Amino acid sequence: MSEPLLDIEGLRISFESTTGTVEAVRDVDLTIYPGQSVAIVGESGSGKSTAAMSILGLLPGTGKVTAGSIKLNGEELTELDEKGWERIRGSQIGLVPQDPMSNLNPVWRIGTQVEEALRANNIAAGSERHARVLSLLEEAGLPDVEKRAKQYPHEFSGGMRQRALIAMGLAARPALLIADEPTSALDVTVQKRILDHLETLTKELGTALLFITHDLGLAAERADHLVVMHRGRIVEKGPSLQILRAPQHPYTKRLVTAAPSLASARIQSAKAKGLETAESLAADVASEEVVVRVTDLVKEFGSLRAVDGVSFDLRRGSTLALVGESGSGKSTVANMVLSLLEPTSGAVEFEGRDVSKLSRKELFDVRRRMQVVFQNPYGSLDPMYSIYRCIEEPLTLHKVGSRKEREARVSELLDMVQMPRSAMRRYPNELSGGQRQRIAIARAMALNPEVIVLDEAVSALDVLVQNQILHLLTDLQSELRLSYLFITHDLAVVRQTADDIVVMRQGKVVEKGTADSVFDNPAEEYTRNLINSVPGLNIELGTGENLGIDVG
Repeated sequence: MSEPLLDIEGLRISFESTTGTVEAVRDVDLTIYPGQSVAIVGESGSGKSTAAMSILGLLPGTGKVTAGSIKLNGEELTELDEKGWERIRGSQIGLVPQDPMSNLNPVWRIGTQVEEALRANNIAAGSERHARVLSLLEEAGLPDVEKRAKQYPHEFSGGMRQRALIAMGLAARPALLIADEPTSALDVTVQKRILDHLETLTKELGTALLFITHDLGLAAERADHLVVMHRGRIVEKGPSLQILRAPQHPYTKRLVTAAPSLASARIQSAKAKGLETAESLAADVASEEVVVRVTDLVKEFGSLRAVDGVSFDLRRGSTLALVGESGSGKSTVANMVLSLLEPTSGAVEFEGRDVSKLSRKELFDVRRRMQVVFQNPYGSLDPMYSIYRCIEEPLTLHKVGSRKEREARVSELLDMVQMPRSAMRRYPNELSGGQRQRIAIARAMALNPEVIVLDEAVSALDVLVQNQILHLLTDLQSELRLSYLFITHDLAVVRQTADDIVVMRQGKVVEKGTADSVFDNPAEEYTRNLINSVPGLNIELGTGENLGIDVG
């Protein structure tokens, strides 16, 4: 084996806080060889991004390396001054950061920002530099580069912005590229194209790649080597497939069990072997009775037809997933189902009655029986309300019960979503994202609804928390015969949860059917691409015996 490109030994990183010193990373050892791809996997707060940023000398706030060594090609990085870091950053270690919107300057043209990356590393001069900018944007897979170079970040889609950041990260041909959650905010098909492209580029250039991600399926599919972090420490590392097929550490086992793409892979694998999984057995409890019927729904905003003739039936006690990429019109459909938007034409019927023909009082009653859980648990709870008031508000609004009865109901709802009753005295900012989403579900359940619309309700959560929330929703559904309309772009989650699937593209329904039929025999090329883009779905895992998972 050649000499290591990056060699980290005994790394410790701490932050100073008002309560004292917090150790964020402890005793981390990591070796990356030239051209190798390695992924660090873990949930929020595991220390994975902190460890990666220390390699670039970019620790935020009071963060500092307190012990250990970081060597790049034998050179000790922990002893560098600012001038030394400037020499290393960009030219030897590149970065593709997580959020393209906050990492691109909104008032600079894209071409200028790529040019700045070249100038900072003394690459090319004058007219030669402009030509280099165009070739980098082309290399990153952007079309019509002359025009694109003159545009601003807001004129780019999320995927295009991410490509521009890849162009900047690779501008100086670094030996190591750190990609920090490079595609977490992107649609699955865009994500696949970008990761394929990144893989081709790094292979051609011989660049080593360090991925930071919370998605185990993606990590295993894209990296040769996995490093699993938990609470600041590495708990397991080794070849990707070896870890996926036979995880040793209890935390890794939990991650492998919870990852939606891997759970989906297990369902596919079990079906191929003729085994019924617990997930697919659960799909038979839904009835044929239609609770929400959507017929030829159309919504126009000026000359734009955002929703174009959409029809589907939501069966009582079942989960219908409305799937599509950003801009497919799925959230607009959800808002019309909830009567938050008026259709241009077409109808939404709730239990056989056309919602648009109801009086205000009748609509108020329908709203009580049809509730919603939004994507962002940070934006959907009023920060000025205590948790008690957040959950009690719909009860007060609909004049349900006396004060004492409402208090008892809030306690009951907290039990239902597995939150301690002491939480009712707290405020949203004191809770984690997963806890807030539990509170949002409790609030949606307060009025005993029959239908819950889940608009990307788990996409902002870590994989383990996501898994807990999905289990909670499944338990509540089977206990209370709830019907779910699940709006999502995440097909791995759909494979685990949905009975029926409706696939949307550019406002139209392109395919619909049971989850099994859509996954096993997708009729449309578009659906096939969506399914094939799910990271980790095609990894051969076996059926879960090695994890102690009950598969039926």
